[in-house]
Amino acid sequence: MTPGASTQLTAPQGWSGRFWARTGCSFDSSGNGNCVTGDCGGVLKCIGGGVPPTTLAEFTVGTGVSCKDFYDVSLVDGYNVEMGIKPQGGSGDCKYAGCVADVNAVCPNELRIVDPKTGTVAACKSACAAFNSPEFCCTGAHATPQTCSPTRYSAMFKNACPSAYSYAYDDATSTFTCAGANYLITFCPTRS
Repeated sequence: MTPGASTQLTAPQGWSGRFWARTGCSFDSSGNGNCVTGDCGGVLKCIGGGVPPTTLAEFTVGTGVSCKDFYDVSLVDGYNVEMGIKPQGGSGDCKYAGCVADVNAVCPNELRIVDPKTGTVAACKSACAAFNSPEFCCTGAHATPQTCSPTRYSAMFKNACPSAYSYAYDDATSTFTCAGANYLITFCPTRS
């Protein structure tokens, strides 16, 4: 989508998926090209996910009696743009989820992705992507909530965006639920 554009999508019960923004994109008339962040294998129409680091809106649409939806904004795969999810209507604990801080501005040098055209910070990698070690990726001996704790890097993400997922086991303050709602996902929302 172009800046300022909107679209409406309908997800069936039981659907799980992600939405993300791509930045610094350039495509030819055939739909071939690339993006500085969130690229999908050099094509305009994505099949599958975008290449991290990207800010993600994640959903699992409810089924059964409760029809409870689960949603979050995740920085587990890194950060590229501000994002918000606002439930519209619905019942239950329907709260705003989002990251409206410019994490790129506070991103440590070792996590930065720099746009080669502008020389500015385009995205902030997760520590897992940067260092590929179990304590940052919550794998191996660190694959449980008891053995994978927040790190100084995930704390940086959490301090900037308190309601967003900052690492794999950040469920308590980052997963939201609502039933029977529509959701407005905004890329680069206005900061209040």
